[in-house]
Amino acid sequence: MSVRVRFAPSPTGGLHLGGVRTVLYNYLFAKHHGGEFVLRIEDTDQTRFVPGAEEYIFNCLEWCGLTPDESPVHGGPYGPYRQSERKEMYRQYAEKLVTNGYAYYAFDTKEELEQMREQYKTEENPSPQYDHRIRRKMRNSLTLADDEVKALLESNTPHVIRIKMPEHDVVSFTDMIRGEVSFQTGLVDDKVLLKADGMPTYHLAVVADDYLMKITHAFRGEEWLPSAPVHLLLWKYLGWESSMPQWAHLPLILGPNGKLSKRDGAKYGFPVFAMNWTDPKINELTEGFRERGFLPEAFINMLAVLGWNDGTEKELYSLDELIASFDIKRVHSAGAKFDFEKAKWFNQEWLKRKDVQSLKYDVRTVLANNGIVADDDALLEKIIELVKERCTLLPDFVQQAGFFFKAPETLELDAVKPKWNDEKKQFFTEYIDVLKTVSTWDMSSVETAFKELAAAKSIKPGELQLPMRIMLVGGKFGPAVFQIAEIIGKDDTVKRMEYALSLL
Repeated sequence: MSVRVRFAPSPTGGLHLGGVRTVLYNYLFAKHHGGEFVLRIEDTDQTRFVPGAEEYIFNCLEWCGLTPDESPVHGGPYGPYRQSERKEMYRQYAEKLVTNGYAYYAFDTKEELEQMREQYKTEENPSPQYDHRIRRKMRNSLTLADDEVKALLESNTPHVIRIKMPEHDVVSFTDMIRGEVSFQTGLVDDKVLLKADGMPTYHLAVVADDYLMKITHAFRGEEWLPSAPVHLLLWKYLGWESSMPQWAHLPLILGPNGKLSKRDGAKYGFPVFAMNWTDPKINELTEGFRERGFLPEAFINMLAVLGWNDGTEKELYSLDELIASFDIKRVHSAGAKFDFEKAKWFNQEWLKRKDVQSLKYDVRTVLANNGIVADDDALLEKIIELVKERCTLLPDFVQQAGFFFKAPETLELDAVKPKWNDEKKQFFTEYIDVLKTVSTWDMSSVETAFKELAAAKSIKPGELQLPMRIMLVGGKFGPAVFQIAEIIGKDDTVKRMEYALSLL
């Protein structure tokens, strides 16, 4: 049997890193077993639909390198892949459940439902649910006469279809991560399966679509565990039990105070979405890992080991290595705590790993976004190789590489002034004159001239290198100072030093 997995997001906003990890584990499992990864858009709740959200999801997956085999964009043999385009097929399954006594019509108005929640509220049950205790007190096809139900349906009275949960059954399944999981059906309310607008809820749609799309394994977040008894019964009631996929409920990603949320990101200053997302309703921007300067390889690597390992101490994996190593049974059942410092470590390691050619576009882009033109390919490649191990995130290249292409706009002269004196000023005045006469401009000649003049003036070279560095790059960073001088050239070296000297 060919493995088929799916990720089924709702187009309601940005893609949380927990969602991307769910995609990743689905993708890795499918590719490890030579199977198919399906992306299905679950847009049955039209009230929550957000323009641009679907396109954003696909852009995120493209950046991550997790391309679906089948989707609304890529097509496939089991389409359409948007639930809103499959609307007509769901009613037949809901009606079948009613006919067989597993579901019922409910005609309760919004006001009647609110009245029920208030009327049956107790200290022991502060939030009454529409369950086996309550349904006999409501307006539905279990309490109304058949002819009354028929008349209501014929007059197109708004109604929903609810599953009729058994009162005393126990349903169980084997979770690929958690082992045997059981539920008392009497503790679960009669979920709505088909809404008044004819659209299915998640519960009916996910079962019908997984069946029709021949999904063999369903991996989703543990927040869906309470819905599992409803889904188990739907597979059984619809006669599809033998085709039910194997399930795995993935642990939560934890923030500083429980489940990682968008608010955590805003509060603690780290991204929680894959890419920038601007909510069109309130025009609120939530920062993404891509825009913060993460490489997709590092982002994926970090997510993969956030709740999974292959049994070794290894931490760095390419996507191909993850595919080869991945085993869903090695996903931890407990929540994994997100550590932004560790996430940055992954990015730093991937910057070291990446070759210059593959980094060039991203570095050039981040420099250009900061007003720095780096159109000399050979020079850019040389500089990336020189400074990439000093960078943690892509924007770090602005500081670590920008000065090679553009003179610094500010100089940290306060770091020089405490130990500055006329003797040092005279040294740099004479050193600049010496540099102007250097015929072969390279690191060696610049350094030799520097050390010879320092020796002649009995000044320790170490006391002079920091001022020279700040003159050339603006601050206390960068590679060897004489190497910097070689790369920026004689004219720029002299010009920057003369300008800094005029300020001291």
